[in-house]
Amino acid sequence: MPSIQDLMKATFFGVNMRKALAQNPNLLRTLIGMGLTLIFLLAYAVYGATIDTEVYIYNSTATEESISLEEPRKYYDVDSNTTTWTWDATLNPMNLTWVNLTAVSLSADSTLAISNTAGLYSHPDLGDDDADDFSCSESCRKKNEHKVNSTGEVTEIIALTNPDPAIRGKGSVYADSLEEAREKSSEIMFNEFNSSLVRITVEEDGNRTVSPSINLAQVNEELTSVERFEVDTATEFLWALAAVIGCFSMVLVPSFTVYFAARAKQKKLELKLESAKLNLEEE
Repeated sequence: MPSIQDLMKATFFGVNMRKALAQNPNLLRTLIGMGLTLIFLLAYAVYGATIDTEVYIYNSTATEESISLEEPRKYYDVDSNTTTWTWDATLNPMNLTWVNLTAVSLSADSTLAISNTAGLYSHPDLGDDDADDFSCSESCRKKNEHKVNSTGEVTEIIALTNPDPAIRGKGSVYADSLEEAREKSSEIMFNEFNSSLVRITVEEDGNRTVSPSINLAQVNEELTSVERFEVDTATEFLWALAAVIGCFSMVLVPSFTVYFAARAKQKKLELKLESAKLNLEEE
């Protein structure tokens, strides 16, 4: 049976709790209302910041052109017993991005090379779809001459005039207007390769009489469109709402837990108080 001191403490706590609830009888409703209001306001703020953007997306079109090659020049070195074939070609330097060289059915132990005074960027994994963790901006090296050994049926050298991906395909710029975005995009896309002349060299063992089959192609980019970055408004608002609800849940759930625990404790004390009163009346 509770002591008189326990009953006095319980009575005192219950009276204070009732006074606190009397001062704010709608505490739960107030917390929920404030929470929902802040959730929708912040969600709309996130949504508005995403929609009202200064980011513009530009797109370019790549045009691939095969370069016509004249008959090669042949040089046979008697001392080394090797045959060297050379071709000279002129490229279109305006917005030139890729230079692709392919040789078919080279003889064994032959080499294929492409040289340019301005230098080209290349790497054995460039253009390989199966290459893992490869980035040309980090791995490609600029050289005046790139050379590879014959790899069988098809031997190729893929090179770039600039490893920056912003000048190829798609990119983004920050601008205050569409006109400014077009100007910035044009500045990024526009580039004139310093040297349009390239030399192709094939070296084979022995005194060869039939020249290899060589194909040289170039890729030039052209700016086609500049558009303001936009998103699906409904989807973006739902994502923003979900993010804010998740953040507020981390704050509101502990608060509600404390509130409901206090209510449960109050009811428990009220039951003890009623039980104590009944016992006193019976005595």
